[in-house]
Amino acid sequence: MPLVRISLLAGKPDSHKRKIADAVHRALVETISIPVQDRFQIITEHAQPDLIYDPNYLNISRTGDVVIIQITLSAGRTLELRKSLFRRAADLLHQEVGLRKENVFINLVEVAKENWSFGNGEAQYAQ
Repeated sequence: MPLVRISLLAGKPDSHKRKIADAVHRALVETISIPVQDRFQIITEHAQPDLIYDPNYLNISRTGDVVIIQITLSAGRTLELRKSLFRRAADLLHQEVGLRKENVFINLVEVAKENWSFGNGEAQYAQ
């Protein structure tokens, strides 16, 4: 059920973007147990002036390789699971893509289960 939006500066090869998407999906599967086939991702490339970020917020040094990941998912995961997801995603992006962990920015947006429709105009998760 997660909807993943991945934003990065334009110019990276398709294989690099796919590795980022694969690593994020793997982290979701491994940490919060989403089904492997539950994959909905949007990758957006931005020109330099259109991706604005502070290069040193919270004393974390970010570069032009920053990747901003926003994950919308159903509410209810514990803080420990969410922290585990952040760690695993950063680790996999470092290992599989070569991204510095400092360049991995993740935001979770939690929504009620009834706020999803996966097609057919139905709220499949509504009780």
